[in-house]
Amino acid sequence: MRKKINLIVKSSDKNLRLDVFINKKEKSISRTRVKNLILNNQLKINNKLINEPSKKVSVGDLINLSIPEPKKASLKPYNFKLDIVYEDEDLIVLNKPAGIIMHPGAGNYDQTIVNALINYNKDSLSNIGDELRPGIVHRIDKNTSGLVVIAKNNYTHENLSLQFSKHSITRIYQLLIWGKIRPSKGKIETLISRSSKNRQMMEVSRIKGKKAITNYQTIELFESENTPTLSLVECKLETGRTHQIRAHMKHIGHPLFNDFEYGGDKIIKGTSFTKYKQFVENCFRLLPGQALHAKSLGFYHPYLKKEMSFDSELPDYFDEVLQKWRRYTNSTTTN
Repeated sequence: MRKKINLIVKSSDKNLRLDVFINKKEKSISRTRVKNLILNNQLKINNKLINEPSKKVSVGDLINLSIPEPKKASLKPYNFKLDIVYEDEDLIVLNKPAGIIMHPGAGNYDQTIVNALINYNKDSLSNIGDELRPGIVHRIDKNTSGLVVIAKNNYTHENLSLQFSKHSITRIYQLLIWGKIRPSKGKIETLISRSSKNRQMMEVSRIKGKKAITNYQTIELFESENTPTLSLVECKLETGRTHQIRAHMKHIGHPLFNDFEYGGDKIIKGTSFTKYKQFVENCFRLLPGQALHAKSLGFYHPYLKKEMSFDSELPDYFDEVLQKWRRYTNSTTTN
């Protein structure tokens, strides 16, 4: 049965964005979902169809938002062993391996985390979002490993989505980068938008995009007179923009090791490093992609009413690369 939300704009709410206004009045529905419903022609102002989430409301406006029944996904199950860190009646915390994407999309509709979840338990996933993304509250890149939370019902999905939109979720990543960041601990705060050259990538911008904040600290430094310098870094996100860490590290001149999209697959040039070219390339071959792992995840459980926190170990291949660099360089732990 289709649900309807009917609101009247008061003077205290004039000039608010449509999506902001509705999210303010209806706390149970995330702003992201409100925005998607508006874009999908589910909203009327004074009986006129409006599909602009950024449109400003006026005093006396009658807002009617229609919430359709969730669509049931017709997805194929994928027999893929899920690494489940935690599960209860409301959610699942997964340790996603690198090399598999979160949900179906162009070029891959059958072999994703969503398809594996359908195979695991197709009747226990939230279904309020895109029909190709049941249960998916947030994403990490295909070649990024680590922790993600999956919603098993719609209330949990909405609540976790609100926590993500309010940036109250704890997300800590570990990554291997080229060079030595100075200062060794700090904050990167920029705007991030779609790349003007490649729409599949993101870039830092001075004038457009969404605010992105990454807190970082160096936890291990790999230095030698004969090899390029690498750093093992830990990043705590205040925001969760697409490719945020990868774009930020490229922006400050320290791309992720083996990140072929953001320049981290290039051997640092210099005659003194020539004999180590093969060594670096061997390390590249150990990794499925960029050296990036979503290590820690924390959130407030919507039903248990308590803070939950989870931690994961670096994948074996990531650890093997670190061990190789420890043997060939002077490794210094900095925290």
